[in-house]
Amino acid sequence: MKSGTMSRRSFLGGLSALGAVGVSKSLFPSWMPRLAFRQADQAAAGDVLVCVFLRGGIDGLSAVVPYGEGGNYYDRRPTLAVPESSVLDLDGFFGFHPTLAPLHEVFQAGGLTVVHATGSTDPSRSHFDAMQFMEYGTPGSKTTGTGWIGRHLQTAAWQNDSPFRAVGMGALLQSSLRGSQSPLSLRSIADFHLRGREGELRQLEQILADLYTMQAPPDLLGSQAQLVFDAVDTLQSLSAENYVPANGAAYPEDDMGFGLGLRQIAQLIKADVGLEVACVDLGGWDTHENQGTLDGYFNALLDTLSRGLAAFYADMADQMSGITVVTMSEFGRRVEENASHGTDHGHGNFMLLMGGGVHGGQVYAQWPTLASEALSEGDLAITTDYRDVLAEVVSMRLMNPALEQVFPNHTVTPLGLIVPR
Repeated sequence: MKSGTMSRRSFLGGLSALGAVGVSKSLFPSWMPRLAFRQADQAAAGDVLVCVFLRGGIDGLSAVVPYGEGGNYYDRRPTLAVPESSVLDLDGFFGFHPTLAPLHEVFQAGGLTVVHATGSTDPSRSHFDAMQFMEYGTPGSKTTGTGWIGRHLQTAAWQNDSPFRAVGMGALLQSSLRGSQSPLSLRSIADFHLRGREGELRQLEQILADLYTMQAPPDLLGSQAQLVFDAVDTLQSLSAENYVPANGAAYPEDDMGFGLGLRQIAQLIKADVGLEVACVDLGGWDTHENQGTLDGYFNALLDTLSRGLAAFYADMADQMSGITVVTMSEFGRRVEENASHGTDHGHGNFMLLMGGGVHGGQVYAQWPTLASEALSEGDLAITTDYRDVLAEVVSMRLMNPALEQVFPNHTVTPLGLIVPR
């Protein structure tokens, strides 16, 4: 390929091997993926946020079991209920599924808080709509166009010029990151090494350099252009295969890349590349049939979640005081199991908060009970808006008071879950 004659298709075909690397749209065509660029005045003052989205609607009543409900829970789930004898007690009423034993240890050590009967107030049972509403931070509105994390990054008082300011792990960029500060989408750090094929990497770097020459006048290159090459150089310097987690932490080797995503987030934090926010997903929770609460699919998926988060907590122990991890899912499952030994789309669910800045070792729930008259069309009712949980993280740990911009048209209710930084 001659310099200056590269096609858009050829460029994208080569660059796809590296993950989504891009540049400011002020310099390059709209079809190119982009990175976030900010001119640095000072370092970010808040925690690193790690946002875990459990896609598909996790069965929160099997993960965090309200065993104290007695028949209101057990009678409705004759084959799927977690036996009280197997529950890992949290507070005398709620308990963890036994596969969450690694997180139970974190809970007992004060590093984990559980929020129950929480979620998005919009009643949609559509996966697409519910995920979009939750990630946008505007339940019921499809026209927002930006995510709650994206608006946080835009309104934060500090400036951070790192191309690693926000990273979405996985094949698709999370909607919560959408905004004017476009994030880096990263499948795998190892992909930037092309699995040892350094000659191909050099060729792709030359293609990228040629693209700058082709698409932008020389006087517009400046510092923004240099950041793209700095990003590639930084990823080259990180040896994913040789990374050794601290404290014997063992990340799960799952097919969905959840353990790998958390492991690489840990590596980026330790490399001090300016990471403020990282998002990673764990999907597959749409358990309509043969859920396998204790010995099947759900149990295996919950094991991946538990071991992944516990490994991250152990690996980052020395830095966990400046990290906040939050989990969420678009909705919960119905209280009553269905005829296919599964659970259908529901409403209320749970969230986890993990890190040095949480009031750990507690279950926060304005519990509505599972009595028939307290259910919301057969579902666990939502008594805590998930935005209130996130708002405390944003204001007290990410040090951003602009909650009216991050969560528009929402009046925040203080919950007391977070220790001010």
